This record gives sequence, structure tokens and C-alpha cells, in this order.
Amino acid sequence: MPDSDGFDEFYRGSRQRLLGFVYVLTGDLAEAQDAVQEAYIRAWQRWSTVRAYDDPEAWVRVVASRIAVSRWRSLRSRARAYLRHGAVADVPAPSTETLDVVAALRRLPEAQRTAIAMHYLLGMPVAEVARETEAPIGTVKARLSRGRNALAGLLAVVDLEEEAADA
Repeated sequence: MPDSDGFDEFYRGSRQRLLGFVYVLTGDLAEAQDAVQEAYIRAWQRWSTVRAYDDPEAWVRVVASRIAVSRWRSLRSRARAYLRHGAVADVPAPSTETLDVVAALRRLPEAQRTAIAMHYLLGMPVAEVARETEAPIGTVKARLSRGRNALAGLLAVVDLEEEAADA
């Protein structure tokens, strides 16, 4: 665990200056925040060394600017690849049935939704779902059964609502 002596004070005293600096570099507040956060994480991890520097803020500033530049280069490379290879082929919009199933899945408890997605969408056997979710096989089977029943009920309601709207 890094030694926290002085880190909190250092962080509070320098974060706004550093964020302002990186924001000017990037022109994007969210990117600047991400880069600064990552730089402070690295400083925290090495605080016993960084705090001994003549100017720890300069070290964090260099790290944050390098992170920001690295992200910018990555985005630029992706843009070049996009121009070189063209746009990704159009992906058809999901059908209304797919949207209904996704909306119904969102209403299930997370454990049931996870089991259903792993078993039916990824094609994983029940035993593998159990191993990956760290649940007994019987529990996974129960989640699948309850999830299917809940989905059937939720999708039946959607069908009734659509029929009522068509009438």
C-alpha cells in the first residue's frame, strides 16, 4: 500500500491547476478529467518516490499530458483507419421484437438476466454458467426457469398492448 503522507494535501492543492492545464491541451473536459485521474492514480501508486521529487506536480503534469497525447494519437489512428478502410457496413436496425425482448430482459433480476444471456445467447451449458457465476447448477436451472417464465409474462403483456393499439 502506498504511503499516503501528504498525498491528499498534494492532490487538493494541485488538482484544479492540473485539470485546467490538461483541459487546455485537449479541449475536452471529459478527456482531461480522465487523463488527470489516471495521472493521479499513477502518482498514488508511486507516492513514496514521487513525493521526494523537487516538484511532484511537474511529474504528474508530464504523466497527464502524455496520457492525453496518447489518447489523442489513438483516436487519430482510428480516424485514419476509418478513412483508409471506409465506413463499417450498415448494420440493420434491431427489429421491434428484439427491442421488446431486450426491454423485457432489463426488467429481470440481474442473476436471471445473466443466466439467460449466457445460456441462450452465448450457448453456454448450464454447468459452465454455474461455474462462471459461482452458483450451484440447481440455482442456475432455477434462474433459467424463473427467467423464462418472467420473460413469457412480460412479452405477453407487450403483445396485448400491441394488439390493443392496433384495434
